[in-house]
Amino acid sequence: MQFNDQNIIVTGGTRGIGKAIAKNFLELGATVLVTYSGNKAAALEFIAENDEYKDRIFIDCFNVADASACEDFFTRLPFEKVHVLVNNAGIRKDNIVAMMPNEDWQQVLDINLTGTFNMCKAAVMKMSRQRYGRIINITSPCSHFGFAGQANYAASKAGQIGLSRSLSKEVAKRKITVNCVSPGFIGTDLISDLPEKLVDEYKQQIPMKRFGTVNEVANCVSFLASEQASYVTGTVLEVSGGL
Repeated sequence: MQFNDQNIIVTGGTRGIGKAIAKNFLELGATVLVTYSGNKAAALEFIAENDEYKDRIFIDCFNVADASACEDFFTRLPFEKVHVLVNNAGIRKDNIVAMMPNEDWQQVLDINLTGTFNMCKAAVMKMSRQRYGRIINITSPCSHFGFAGQANYAASKAGQIGLSRSLSKEVAKRKITVNCVSPGFIGTDLISDLPEKLVDEYKQQIPMKRFGTVNEVANCVSFLASEQASYVTGTVLEVSGGL
């Protein structure tokens, strides 16, 4: 899989899974634009860590939940064509439903689900004109397991899958594929706040008895983004160790 002369956007691409996805694409020859919502230090660190690819790295700061901001972003792209979009930006704000603040419910839905919609809508317009594209949405097994305390997160991730399957049917004739990658428990900042006891319990539920790595997720994303995956669309690729 090579991505020479391809332009790739990775939202939330400066940390965790997104960072690994972006770096993997750089190693495979792509020009990569990573977005972030506020942590400029992490963005600058990403650039510094990948200095050898600095001529093929771009960064942009905006909130994917803001439809106008997404539209503006696509008007100032540093390249004309968009070959791949990876919707990785996401947050968690856990609480049981009875105690969950309304704003926590809404913010998770806004960023995880509406953000995916906003980016897909703008990207599809470009991809349709060039009659080629790959969209990969990063979802979660939580979408069907529904872990306690994560109703907002589970709802947003289930929504991503429904959105992806519908969109895949709308754009298939234009040689655009839309798929989801569903990472299970991956060693990132997103789960670093889990209590040690809960981490041990989760590992016991995983047939492989370990958390996955960001590189294992990135490799699956690059496959779905490749021309080799031209007949794969509307699917969810589980990367969960058999969870």
